[in-house]
Amino acid sequence: MDKVRVALVGAGSMANSVHYPSLHELDDVELVGLCDLVEEKLQQTADRFEIDKRYRDYQKMLEETAPDAVYVLMPPHQLFDLAVHCLREGFHLFIEKPPGITTFQARMMAQWAEKRNCITMVGFQRRHIPLLVRCKEKVEERGPIHQCVCSFYKNQIGADPYFAGSVDVLTCDAIHAVDTLRWMAGGEAVSVASDVRSLGVDYENAFNALIRFSSGATGVLLSNWAVGRRFFTVEMHAQTISAFADPDDKGTVYADNDQEGEVLEAKEVAGSEELRKYYGFFQENRHFIDCILSKTQPISCLEDSIRTMELVDQIYASAMK
Repeated sequence: MDKVRVALVGAGSMANSVHYPSLHELDDVELVGLCDLVEEKLQQTADRFEIDKRYRDYQKMLEETAPDAVYVLMPPHQLFDLAVHCLREGFHLFIEKPPGITTFQARMMAQWAEKRNCITMVGFQRRHIPLLVRCKEKVEERGPIHQCVCSFYKNQIGADPYFAGSVDVLTCDAIHAVDTLRWMAGGEAVSVASDVRSLGVDYENAFNALIRFSSGATGVLLSNWAVGRRFFTVEMHAQTISAFADPDDKGTVYADNDQEGEVLEAKEVAGSEELRKYYGFFQENRHFIDCILSKTQPISCLEDSIRTMELVDQIYASAMK
Protein backbone atom coordinates (compact mmCIF):
# COMPACT_ATOMS: atom_id res chain seq x y z
CA MET A 1 0.00 0.00 0.00
CA ASP A 2 1.15 3.57 -0.67
CA LYS A 3 -0.59 5.01 2.38
CA VAL A 4 -1.88 3.51 5.60
CA ARG A 5 -5.46 4.61 6.13
CA VAL A 6 -5.94 5.40 9.82
CA ALA A 7 -9.16 6.06 11.74
CA LEU A 8 -8.97 7.75 15.11
CA VAL A 9 -11.04 7.32 18.28
CA GLY A 10 -10.54 9.96 20.97
CA ALA A 11 -9.70 13.66 20.81
CA GLY A 12 -8.07 14.15 24.19
CA SER A 13 -4.88 15.90 25.22
CA MET A 14 -2.43 13.10 24.41
CA ALA A 15 -4.04 12.58 21.03
CA ASN A 16 -3.77 16.27 20.19
CA SER A 17 -0.32 16.91 21.62
CA VAL A 18 1.73 13.90 20.49
CA HIS A 19 -0.03 11.20 18.46
CA TYR A 20 -2.11 13.02 15.85
CA PRO A 21 0.56 15.66 15.05
CA SER A 22 3.00 12.81 14.45
CA LEU A 23 0.62 10.89 12.18
CA HIS A 24 -0.35 14.08 10.33
CA GLU A 25 3.33 14.66 9.55
CA LEU A 26 3.85 11.23 7.95
CA ASP A 27 3.54 11.20 4.15
CA ASP A 28 2.48 7.56 4.08
CA VAL A 29 -0.49 8.04 6.43
CA GLU A 30 -4.00 9.21 5.56
CA LEU A 31 -6.29 10.21 8.42
CA VAL A 32 -9.67 9.03 7.18
CA GLY A 33 -11.94 9.68 10.14
CA LEU A 34 -12.18 10.90 13.73
CA CYS A 35 -14.65 9.93 16.44
CA ASP A 36 -15.32 11.60 19.79
CA LEU A 37 -18.45 12.01 21.89
CA VAL A 38 -17.69 15.64 22.77
CA GLU A 39 -18.71 17.74 19.78
CA GLU A 40 -16.39 20.67 20.47
CA LYS A 41 -13.34 18.46 20.86
CA LEU A 42 -14.30 16.48 17.78
CA GLN A 43 -14.62 19.55 15.56
CA GLN A 44 -11.53 21.34 16.87
CA THR A 45 -9.31 18.28 16.52
CA ALA A 46 -10.64 17.37 13.07
CA ASP A 47 -10.13 20.95 11.87
CA ARG A 48 -6.57 21.01 13.21
CA PHE A 49 -5.55 17.80 11.44
CA GLU A 50 -7.64 18.29 8.30
CA ILE A 51 -9.91 15.31 8.83
CA ASP A 52 -13.10 15.58 6.81
CA LYS A 53 -15.13 12.68 8.16
CA ARG A 54 -16.28 13.18 11.74
CA TYR A 55 -18.33 10.83 13.89
CA ARG A 56 -19.80 10.28 17.31
CA ASP A 57 -20.35 6.57 16.62
CA TYR A 58 -17.06 4.71 16.19
CA GLN A 59 -18.65 1.62 14.63
CA LYS A 60 -20.27 3.76 11.95
CA MET A 61 -16.90 5.42 11.31
CA LEU A 62 -15.20 2.04 10.81
CA GLU A 63 -17.94 0.84 8.47
CA GLU A 64 -17.89 3.98 6.33
CA THR A 65 -14.15 4.70 6.20
CA ALA A 66 -12.80 1.10 6.04
CA PRO A 67 -9.40 1.98 7.52
CA ASP A 68 -6.30 -0.20 7.62
CA ALA A 69 -5.61 0.71 11.26
CA VAL A 70 -7.37 2.31 14.20
CA TYR A 71 -5.99 4.40 17.03
CA VAL A 72 -8.14 3.96 20.14
CA LEU A 73 -6.89 6.57 22.61
CA MET A 74 -9.19 6.00 25.57
CA PRO A 75 -8.76 5.79 29.36
CA PRO A 76 -7.81 2.21 30.35
CA HIS A 77 -11.12 1.45 32.07
CA GLN A 78 -13.06 2.44 28.90
CA LEU A 79 -10.75 0.77 26.40
CA PHE A 80 -11.59 -2.92 26.25
CA ASP A 81 -14.89 -3.02 24.35
CA LEU A 82 -13.69 -0.64 21.62
CA ALA A 83 -10.33 -2.36 21.23
CA VAL A 84 -11.85 -5.83 21.00
CA HIS A 85 -14.42 -4.66 18.45
CA CYS A 86 -11.62 -3.31 16.24
CA LEU A 87 -9.64 -6.54 16.56
CA ARG A 88 -12.62 -8.79 15.87
CA GLU A 89 -13.25 -6.76 12.71
CA GLY A 90 -9.62 -7.28 11.65
CA PHE A 91 -8.27 -3.74 12.01
CA HIS A 92 -4.67 -3.15 13.05
CA LEU A 93 -4.71 -1.38 16.40
CA PHE A 94 -2.72 1.19 18.38
CA ILE A 95 -3.64 1.83 22.02
CA GLU A 96 -1.99 3.79 24.80
CA LYS A 97 -0.65 2.13 27.91
CA PRO A 98 -1.82 0.29 29.91
CA PRO A 99 -3.50 -2.37 27.72
CA GLY A 100 -6.58 -2.53 29.92
CA ILE A 101 -6.85 -2.54 33.68
CA THR A 102 -5.89 -6.19 34.21
CA THR A 103 -3.49 -8.72 32.74
CA PHE A 104 -6.53 -10.80 31.80
CA GLN A 105 -7.89 -7.99 29.61
CA ALA A 106 -4.50 -7.60 27.91
CA ARG A 107 -4.35 -11.35 27.30
CA MET A 108 -7.84 -11.42 25.78
CA MET A 109 -7.01 -8.54 23.44
CA ALA A 110 -3.81 -10.32 22.39
CA GLN A 111 -5.77 -13.49 21.64
CA TRP A 112 -8.20 -11.62 19.41
CA ALA A 113 -5.28 -9.96 17.63
CA GLU A 114 -3.74 -13.36 16.93
CA LYS A 115 -7.04 -14.84 15.71
CA ARG A 116 -7.57 -11.96 13.27
CA ASN A 117 -3.90 -11.56 12.28
CA CYS A 118 -3.85 -7.94 13.48
CA ILE A 119 -0.74 -5.84 13.96
CA THR A 120 -0.98 -4.17 17.36
CA MET A 121 1.00 -1.70 19.42
CA VAL A 122 0.82 -0.46 23.00
CA GLY A 123 2.26 3.01 23.58
CA PHE A 124 5.28 2.28 25.77
CA GLN A 125 7.09 5.16 24.11
CA ARG A 126 10.13 5.20 26.45
CA ARG A 127 11.51 2.38 24.28
CA HIS A 128 11.65 4.87 21.38
CA ILE A 129 13.21 7.91 23.09
CA PRO A 130 16.21 8.70 20.88
CA LEU A 131 18.49 9.47 23.84
CA LEU A 132 17.70 6.20 25.62
CA VAL A 133 18.03 4.19 22.41
CA ARG A 134 21.45 5.76 21.75
CA CYS A 135 22.64 5.12 25.31
CA LYS A 136 21.50 1.50 25.15
CA GLU A 137 23.30 0.98 21.85
CA LYS A 138 26.54 2.41 23.23
CA VAL A 139 26.43 0.34 26.41
CA GLU A 140 25.63 -2.87 24.55
CA GLU A 141 28.64 -2.40 22.27
CA ARG A 142 30.63 -3.74 25.27
CA GLY A 143 28.26 -6.62 25.95
CA PRO A 144 24.84 -7.34 27.48
CA ILE A 145 23.44 -5.07 30.17
CA HIS A 146 23.95 -6.75 33.55
CA GLN A 147 22.33 -4.10 35.75
CA CYS A 148 19.73 -1.42 35.08
CA VAL A 149 17.74 1.05 37.14
CA CYS A 150 14.60 3.00 36.30
CA SER A 151 13.46 5.80 38.62
CA PHE A 152 10.05 7.42 38.11
CA TYR A 153 8.87 9.99 40.65
CA LYS A 154 5.92 12.35 40.85
CA ASN A 155 4.26 14.59 43.41
CA GLN A 156 0.54 13.84 43.37
CA ILE A 157 -0.29 14.31 47.04
CA GLY A 158 -3.70 15.95 47.19
CA ALA A 159 -4.67 14.81 43.69
CA ASP A 160 -7.44 12.33 43.02
CA PRO A 161 -6.50 8.74 42.11
CA TYR A 162 -6.27 7.99 38.40
CA PHE A 163 -9.71 8.06 36.76
CA ALA A 164 -11.40 8.32 40.18
CA GLY A 165 -9.71 5.11 41.30
CA SER A 166 -10.69 2.84 38.43
CA VAL A 167 -7.05 1.84 37.91
CA ASP A 168 -4.09 1.78 40.29
CA VAL A 169 -0.97 3.97 40.06
CA LEU A 170 1.46 1.20 39.13
CA THR A 171 -0.71 -0.24 36.36
CA CYS A 172 -1.81 3.12 34.99
CA ASP A 173 1.36 5.24 34.99
CA ALA A 174 4.37 3.84 36.85
CA ILE A 175 4.08 0.93 34.43
CA HIS A 176 6.27 3.03 32.12
CA ALA A 177 9.19 2.37 34.46
CA VAL A 178 8.35 -1.34 34.69
CA ASP A 179 8.30 -1.66 30.91
CA THR A 180 11.51 0.35 30.52
CA LEU A 181 13.26 -2.09 32.86
CA ARG A 182 12.11 -5.03 30.71
CA TRP A 183 13.38 -3.25 27.59
CA MET A 184 16.77 -2.45 29.10
CA ALA A 185 17.25 -5.89 30.67
CA GLY A 186 16.36 -7.76 27.50
CA GLY A 187 14.63 -10.61 29.27
CA GLU A 188 11.71 -11.60 31.46
CA ALA A 189 11.42 -11.48 35.23
CA VAL A 190 12.30 -14.75 36.96
CA SER A 191 12.25 -13.47 40.55
CA VAL A 192 11.00 -10.30 42.24
CA ALA A 193 11.30 -8.78 45.70
CA SER A 194 9.34 -5.60 46.29
CA ASP A 195 8.19 -2.95 48.75
CA VAL A 196 4.76 -1.45 48.04
CA ARG A 197 3.56 1.38 50.26
CA SER A 198 0.94 4.09 50.74
CA LEU A 199 2.50 7.47 51.50
CA GLY A 200 0.16 10.31 52.46
CA VAL A 201 -2.84 8.78 50.66
CA ASP A 202 -5.16 5.84 51.25
CA TYR A 203 -3.98 3.84 48.20
CA GLU A 204 -0.60 2.46 47.12
CA ASN A 205 1.60 5.12 45.54
CA ALA A 206 5.19 3.96 46.15
CA PHE A 207 6.71 0.93 44.44
CA ASN A 208 10.29 -0.30 44.81
CA ALA A 209 11.48 -3.63 43.44
CA LEU A 210 14.56 -5.75 42.84
CA ILE A 211 14.13 -7.96 39.78
CA ARG A 212 16.27 -10.77 38.37
CA PHE A 213 15.71 -11.18 34.62
CA SER A 214 16.16 -14.26 32.44
CA SER A 215 18.92 -12.43 30.57
CA GLY A 216 21.01 -12.43 33.75
CA ALA A 217 20.45 -8.71 34.33
CA THR A 218 19.39 -7.27 37.68
CA GLY A 219 16.77 -4.53 37.47
CA VAL A 220 15.88 -1.96 40.12
CA LEU A 221 12.55 -0.11 40.13
CA LEU A 222 12.30 3.11 42.16
CA SER A 223 8.88 4.73 41.89
CA ASN A 224 7.15 7.08 44.32
CA TRP A 225 4.23 9.48 43.80
CA ALA A 226 4.87 11.43 47.06
CA VAL A 227 8.15 13.22 46.34
CA GLY A 228 9.22 16.77 45.49
CA ARG A 229 8.63 16.81 41.72
CA ARG A 230 8.48 14.66 38.60
CA PHE A 231 11.67 12.81 37.58
CA PHE A 232 12.24 9.99 35.10
CA THR A 233 15.79 8.65 34.85
CA VAL A 234 17.55 5.44 33.90
CA GLU A 235 20.88 3.70 34.45
CA MET A 236 22.35 0.98 32.23
CA HIS A 237 25.52 -0.93 33.10
CA ALA A 238 27.56 -3.50 31.18
CA GLN A 239 31.14 -4.68 31.51
CA THR A 240 33.38 -1.56 31.85
CA ILE A 241 30.66 0.87 30.67
CA SER A 242 27.71 2.76 32.17
CA ALA A 243 25.06 5.22 31.01
CA PHE A 244 23.02 7.60 33.16
CA ALA A 245 20.20 9.39 31.34
CA ASP A 246 17.36 11.84 31.86
CA PRO A 247 15.34 12.00 28.60
CA ASP A 248 14.17 15.51 29.47
CA ASP A 249 17.77 16.68 29.51
CA LYS A 250 20.83 14.58 28.66
CA GLY A 251 22.68 11.33 29.14
CA THR A 252 26.30 10.59 29.99
CA VAL A 253 28.16 7.44 28.99
CA TYR A 254 31.21 6.48 31.05
CA ALA A 255 33.70 3.79 30.04
CA ASP A 256 37.01 2.50 31.42
CA ASN A 257 37.05 4.82 34.45
CA ASP A 258 36.81 7.96 32.30
CA GLN A 259 35.73 10.73 34.68
CA GLU A 260 34.32 13.10 32.07
CA GLY A 261 32.23 10.71 29.99
CA GLU A 262 30.50 11.29 26.68
CA VAL A 263 27.60 13.73 27.09
CA LEU A 264 24.58 13.27 24.82
CA GLU A 265 21.98 16.04 24.75
CA ALA A 266 18.44 14.71 24.43
CA LYS A 267 17.25 17.27 21.89
CA GLU A 268 20.42 17.05 19.83
CA VAL A 269 20.17 13.27 19.58
CA ALA A 270 16.52 13.58 18.49
CA GLY A 271 17.27 16.48 16.13
CA SER A 272 14.28 18.37 17.47
CA GLU A 273 13.16 20.75 20.21
CA GLU A 274 9.65 19.27 20.15
CA LEU A 275 8.75 17.05 23.10
CA ARG A 276 6.86 14.59 20.89
CA LYS A 277 10.12 13.95 19.01
CA TYR A 278 12.77 14.00 21.74
CA TYR A 279 10.52 11.98 24.08
CA GLY A 280 9.80 9.19 21.60
CA PHE A 281 6.19 9.78 20.58
CA PHE A 282 6.92 10.56 16.95
CA GLN A 283 9.23 7.54 16.72
CA GLU A 284 6.71 5.11 18.20
CA ASN A 285 4.08 6.21 15.69
CA ARG A 286 6.59 5.88 12.86
CA HIS A 287 7.42 2.39 14.12
CA PHE A 288 3.75 1.32 14.14
CA ILE A 289 3.17 2.50 10.58
CA ASP A 290 6.41 0.86 9.40
CA CYS A 291 5.32 -2.42 10.97
CA ILE A 292 1.97 -2.29 9.15
CA LEU A 293 3.79 -1.69 5.86
CA SER A 294 6.25 -4.51 6.50
CA LYS A 295 3.64 -6.83 8.07
CA THR A 296 5.64 -7.33 11.25
CA GLN A 297 4.70 -6.90 14.90
CA PRO A 298 5.97 -3.81 16.79
CA ILE A 299 8.36 -4.29 19.69
CA SER A 300 5.55 -3.46 22.15
CA CYS A 301 2.72 -5.43 20.55
CA LEU A 302 -0.17 -6.68 22.67
CA GLU A 303 1.47 -10.08 23.14
CA ASP A 304 4.63 -8.43 24.48
CA SER A 305 2.66 -6.06 26.72
CA ILE A 306 1.26 -9.04 28.61
CA ARG A 307 4.77 -9.59 30.04
CA THR A 308 4.86 -6.04 31.39
CA MET A 309 1.41 -6.46 32.97
CA GLU A 310 2.53 -9.76 34.50
CA LEU A 311 5.58 -8.05 36.01
CA VAL A 312 3.25 -5.46 37.57
CA ASP A 313 1.32 -8.38 39.09
CA GLN A 314 4.57 -9.91 40.38
CA ILE A 315 5.58 -6.66 42.06
CA TYR A 316 2.30 -6.61 43.98
CA ALA A 317 2.44 -10.33 44.78
CA SER A 318 6.02 -10.22 46.10
CA ALA A 319 5.58 -7.17 48.35
CA MET A 320 7.09 -7.40 51.82
CA LYS A 321 4.45 -7.66 54.54
